[in-house]
Amino acid sequence: MEYRRLGKSGLKVSVLSFGSWVTFGNQMDVDAALESMAAAYDAGCNFFDNAEIYAHGQSETIMGQALKKSGWRRDSYIVSSKVMWGAIPDTQPTQRGLSRKHLVEACHQAMERLQVDYLDLYFCHRPDPEVPIEEVVWTMSNLIQQGKVLYWGTSEWSAQQLMEAYSVARQYNLIPPTMEQPQYHMFHRHTVEVEYARLYEAIGLGTTIWSPLASGLLTGKYNDGVPDDSRLTLPGYEWLREMFESEEGRRRIQKTRELTQVADELGTSMAKLAIAWCVKNPNVSTVITGASRVEQVVENMAALEVVPLLTDDVMEKLEAVLDNKPKGMDFQL
Repeated sequence: MEYRRLGKSGLKVSVLSFGSWVTFGNQMDVDAALESMAAAYDAGCNFFDNAEIYAHGQSETIMGQALKKSGWRRDSYIVSSKVMWGAIPDTQPTQRGLSRKHLVEACHQAMERLQVDYLDLYFCHRPDPEVPIEEVVWTMSNLIQQGKVLYWGTSEWSAQQLMEAYSVARQYNLIPPTMEQPQYHMFHRHTVEVEYARLYEAIGLGTTIWSPLASGLLTGKYNDGVPDDSRLTLPGYEWLREMFESEEGRRRIQKTRELTQVADELGTSMAKLAIAWCVKNPNVSTVITGASRVEQVVENMAALEVVPLLTDDVMEKLEAVLDNKPKGMDFQL
């Protein structure tokens, strides 16, 4: 396993991490969850990502029970939560958003569900247009000073919003966000590669990227249609099926077929190639992987074996297929 600093912080995160959204969304069994987490942990993974909204809090509860049952030393792993939409359906106004009240209470609830005394990482899970950024920065800084959070960050914030938060922190001598959790994969590149480009050096931004497999598309399993056991056939995933069946979705599937040919030439799987491609970017602190079976966890962790195969020639071949390399910079400091 390779470990990278989370931005300019001193925290070392495994370049491949474990996300609970897919895994615990499909299985609510502590033993099964621990088996998947242990497969990642044994491979050197030290970061386990979660959020209050995942399975309405049950994802954090299952992960907390699994961590307790594992017997792992608390100082050997990093656990996170994300806050915005609340953990229960039909929430009241005070039970969602990024107000000081919800940030503090959601932090306490996440620690209780995860059975930890503090959160290593705490993310604002999307921006809240109704709450001043000053209130968010003050609250997150206070939670760190109280020892309830070690590092705070954002998810899917724009570069402009990140710079505003950073400026507020510097103006009032507060603690700025350390990391951002953006979507990043072969078909979704602009934010990480262009919009945030200046922030990696300017403010030392770290990234914990999600969806490296583009919701499963880059596994190649949809190259010949939707399998019967795919989550696209499950209730609640109609939006994802519609996306895959759109004109853009069909174009992406065709490109995935061509990318799979490159993976075959390298003697690897499409999934490992897609994850390795994300790891190749030095501005990615860690790639959050998800899996519904232990075998998938093992395969995901093995993606590091593919990174050395991504030579300049191979990267050029991939770029020729993708034909979507971002150009220019649309944000000025």
